[in-house]
Amino acid sequence: MRRLFGTDGVRGLANGELLTPELAVAVSASAARVLAAHRGAASRPVAVVGRDPRASGEMLEAAVLAGLTSAGADAVRVGVIPTPGVAHLVAELGADLGVMISASHNAMPDNGIKIFAAGGHKLPDAIELEIEQAIDAGPARHRPTGAAIGRVRDQTDAVDRYVAHLLTSTPRTLAGVRVVVDCAHGAAAEAAPAAYAKAGAQVVAIHASPDGLNINDGVGSTHLGPLQEAVVAHGADLGIAHDGDADRCLAVDAAGHVVDGDKIMAVLALAMKDAGTLVDDVLVTTVMSNLGLHIAMREAGIGLRVTGVGDRYVLEELRAGGFSLGGEQSGHIVLPDHATTGDGLLTALRLMARMAETGSSLAELAGIVTTLPQVLINVSVGDKATVAASAAVASAVAEAEAELGDTGRVLLRPSGTEQLVRVMVEAPTAEIAQRTATHLAEIVASA
Repeated sequence: MRRLFGTDGVRGLANGELLTPELAVAVSASAARVLAAHRGAASRPVAVVGRDPRASGEMLEAAVLAGLTSAGADAVRVGVIPTPGVAHLVAELGADLGVMISASHNAMPDNGIKIFAAGGHKLPDAIELEIEQAIDAGPARHRPTGAAIGRVRDQTDAVDRYVAHLLTSTPRTLAGVRVVVDCAHGAAAEAAPAAYAKAGAQVVAIHASPDGLNINDGVGSTHLGPLQEAVVAHGADLGIAHDGDADRCLAVDAAGHVVDGDKIMAVLALAMKDAGTLVDDVLVTTVMSNLGLHIAMREAGIGLRVTGVGDRYVLEELRAGGFSLGGEQSGHIVLPDHATTGDGLLTALRLMARMAETGSSLAELAGIVTTLPQVLINVSVGDKATVAASAAVASAVAEAEAELGDTGRVLLRPSGTEQLVRVMVEAPTAEIAQRTATHLAEIVASA
């Protein structure tokens, strides 16, 4: 059973009990050995290493580089760059693995380590388990010395390469589109404004001055208020909000209304269906997607494949079925023809391209989905496993589901990165959804 890797790598308080420099050395060294063994490469493995701008990333980057080179891997340091930029560069440079140091949307004190395999793909559970077992076994007995120790080089044009890739994936000009982009003082601060401007959009960048401490601090995709105000103030056509590592995006229409991942997926699915590029007319999404998306896609002749929560599971379904679009309500959206992981910048470019193509406003395009009232409550718990095994919780959920019938649904799921249980309820009215979710949250909290 995995104990270090959650739904999106290893994450925790930087320099705290779990995410220490010592662990970063062990994770990166073990990953290099395990992935090199699976590839059977004759030459020394190569790893791409990137990070978001949070202060602890400097410390952890040094530890990751030490771990990789101690295992005989050469490291390509790409600096501050979005997570999908690291995934792309792993593929473009033919590297054996990639390491992204980021805690995504988490607050600044946290950080994390994400590992990509060759081609820029996320690791399957079995490989993560092998890496954990290698960590538990301790340092390798026979480590490289002399010329066999890995070397570090800097890829100074990494962001430029990534932006160029995004532009080739978005052939339509965005001339006439005015966008406000909230970079969350994160990894997108340089890449996002550059990509959108080079694609032809008029760009107003906000929260694009990272200082290592301000990432996600009241800004970005988890704090949409400042973006909503800025879109209206600047008279923009839309706003785009990224999280700290820019593997997701949410949007805001010209009136300041939020356009979530479900609505973005619906817009992109219709665009791809019209273009004949939506494979089998299927959209892959998770159990968190609103029933309104299911209804809209059914009426548009688009089928849904539903997975567990986490973009890794969306990716697995996309690859297994050869599908071309999938994602999450949270804004992690994957376009496998152009990216191996969720890419907030690519998603935003495609969304704006649909606006430019149709001449429609974002509100008009997103209006295809009528969202059922949904309430999500994050409940702090002492032990997620205890909640999962609670008979009282199971009984309360069954009662709520019986009351809602076909008019709504209930979903309880543990967080993959924190001691939280997420209680989600959809219902015909906001009042019913709130009442039901609050009741269930109380049961969960007392379990």
